[in-house]
Amino acid sequence: MKQVTDDAVYDARSFGVPKMMVLGFQHMFAMFGATVLVPALTGLSVSATLLFAGLGTLLFHFLAKGKVPAFLGSSFAFLAGYAAIAPNGEKELLPYACAGVAAASLLYFVLAGLIRIFSVERVMKFFPPIVTGPIIIAIGLTLSSSAITNCSADWLVAIVAIVIVVACNIWGKGMIKIIPIILGVLGSYAVGILRHDVDFTAIQEADWIGLPFQMSDTVFSIFPNLNTGLLVTSIITIMPIALATMVEHIGDMCAISSTVGKNYIADPGLHRTLCGDGAATLLASLFGAPANTTYGENTGVLSLTKVFDPRVIRIAAYLAILFSFSPKFAAVVSSMPTATIGGVSLVLYGMISAVGVRNLVENQVDFSKSRNVIIAALILVLAIGIKYYNASGAISFSIGSVTISLTGLAVAAIIGIILNAVLPGKDYVFEAKEQNPKEFKK
Repeated sequence: MKQVTDDAVYDARSFGVPKMMVLGFQHMFAMFGATVLVPALTGLSVSATLLFAGLGTLLFHFLAKGKVPAFLGSSFAFLAGYAAIAPNGEKELLPYACAGVAAASLLYFVLAGLIRIFSVERVMKFFPPIVTGPIIIAIGLTLSSSAITNCSADWLVAIVAIVIVVACNIWGKGMIKIIPIILGVLGSYAVGILRHDVDFTAIQEADWIGLPFQMSDTVFSIFPNLNTGLLVTSIITIMPIALATMVEHIGDMCAISSTVGKNYIADPGLHRTLCGDGAATLLASLFGAPANTTYGENTGVLSLTKVFDPRVIRIAAYLAILFSFSPKFAAVVSSMPTATIGGVSLVLYGMISAVGVRNLVENQVDFSKSRNVIIAALILVLAIGIKYYNASGAISFSIGSVTISLTGLAVAAIIGIILNAVLPGKDYVFEAKEQNPKEFKK
């Protein structure tokens, strides 16, 4: 490989096709474990997930002028929304959850428009860390009970997954540290096979080649017999989650900018990357795939390889699309032991909450101020309290003949934004400065 700077940043234009393909496989491998875990947790199609992760990534690159080396995979933040509408992965309810995610994706375009008109600094003061941090914490905590339930199917298998993920995160080097989820799944899966927790029937019966999705799994399938109340509930429940994911997107853009040494907030512009993320999520959700988000795992690969050419990411997207046309491959993923899912998700849900805590710490939120304590307290108590208030995990009310249910996360997000807007003492200033990549070496 040709070294083009003193910091060992490599120019992919000097590579041949074989090396470019290897780098593309590496990026697909990095995103793979987390991306396919979301459909395993929600009941959505694995094949559709891979297809629209690939297509969503290509769409993002098109809207971002092909400048940003970002891969878009399944978002974990929306798991709480899917669980609220289809708690057991019910096939007839998942399209309504996907409709809620599609509605949430529209907020990306709204925020992008506002940023284009008013500037990112003026818009982001309405979404400070004191609001988004506790919301992210609550997302992980409200999902925690499902992880314990899945682990209880076979605690030995679950513990193996947990130990591998933790060990790879703490002591792993190079790619081992970047792909702990997939290694945890593989190791736990192997133990599950030895303990006869895996049924190979579906794998044997699955075709090698097939279509990635069925129209019955898409949002379009709900309209012949539309349940208006459920649709409205899904939209109101899931849309507020986008407040957290949009802020997460901004953080990811800053991280990629820092890693590469280019200010993508300025060029191609945050409004373009937000539109790319929103468009990818809209496309995926309409066709029964999970919401998309920019992946930190792939940012880690960028830092490791020092190859920042977006074309390598697009190769990974094409490979994901290719694998989506194999039902046999999807069946292997779907046969994953319940306890494996539980063990990996136990760590991931905790990490979601930890990201919220980090958001508060890194932004130096001042909890000596009463306004900050009140906002955080109400967000956490409302989100978690309503979750366990009754069997549905929501509060319901009727408008005419339509019954609407609001989850704790939806109520908490709305209250948090309102309180931040009306209470005196706002002091948050968003800053997105171009960073020197030397400061971000691993």
